[in-house]
Amino acid sequence: MDHLRQVEDLQEIRVLADERRLAILQRLMAGPATLSRLGHAMGKHPAWVRHHLKQLEEAGLVELSGTREIPGFTEKYYRATAQAFTVSRVVTPGLVEDGALLVTGSHDLALELLARRYREMGTGGMWVVPLGSLDGLIALRQGVGQCAGCHLLDAETGDYNLPYVSRLFPGESMVLVTLARREQGLIVAPDNPLGLRTLADVAERGAHFVNRPRGSGTRLWVDRALREASIPAAGISGYTETVSTHTEVADRVAAGQADAGVGLRAAAQAEGLGYVPLLHERFELVLKHCVWVRPEWQMVSRMLHDHAFVADATALGGYDLTECGKVRCSC
Repeated sequence: MDHLRQVEDLQEIRVLADERRLAILQRLMAGPATLSRLGHAMGKHPAWVRHHLKQLEEAGLVELSGTREIPGFTEKYYRATAQAFTVSRVVTPGLVEDGALLVTGSHDLALELLARRYREMGTGGMWVVPLGSLDGLIALRQGVGQCAGCHLLDAETGDYNLPYVSRLFPGESMVLVTLARREQGLIVAPDNPLGLRTLADVAERGAHFVNRPRGSGTRLWVDRALREASIPAAGISGYTETVSTHTEVADRVAAGQADAGVGLRAAAQAEGLGYVPLLHERFELVLKHCVWVRPEWQMVSRMLHDHAFVADATALGGYDLTECGKVRCSC
């Protein structure tokens, strides 16, 4: 599974979770092409192609391969980079090898523990690529990986994940498996020197904040909390600075690069940081029923009910695994 280990820049997979950009990359993997040629082949305006091509280029998946001078214009040719061929083995449906399980979606420390335990059993790999809850579900819908971790609160129903799954996978039989009820809050420096208790405190005291990407369940909660408190995003110093995981939030605070960020109690505890609880949420694994019944996922199910795993995950801090392994369905 070396090709999975080589994918270190999560931006690459986040970019390709969008089927439009994946389609452009697949065409460029077949050979160099110009904006106009891509647009003609896909039935899109070159400006539309340029927008998505720029994101592929910024992720290091596409590069300029040459130019051709024509009267009054320079035509540019683009091609997929060598890196793109490595990444495509992860994101292209059907190419995850050796029985490996690929999980996208939200970052979670208990999920990382589960993946390590699964790999230690020697029956195949489980690899976790944190994209954020919403992007994880979209990636799953596009065939990227077999499972997505989610903690998306639906404001209308008060339920987690199931309303989103029902909307994104209409008519499909989906399974939602509870990993844990987990706690999130403000991760702050030891002893909380600024006395931060709420996001309003962060704004009022000019504390430097580190945020999570758009589409992540944590970012959606932060944005909702700011709206409810009538706090403009511009009133939060560092609001536009984002990191991909709870661990990175804790790392920024520990390094003195941020005063606070919203993240898991477990991430704060691992770094010996201060912590102020804000919410409890349900974290679930989402996958298709036809995938859930496969032997490798039934092995995962047994692991979720294993007393040793439950004890070790609980010890991470901020986890309630009372419902670990509980299954809900969307049909």
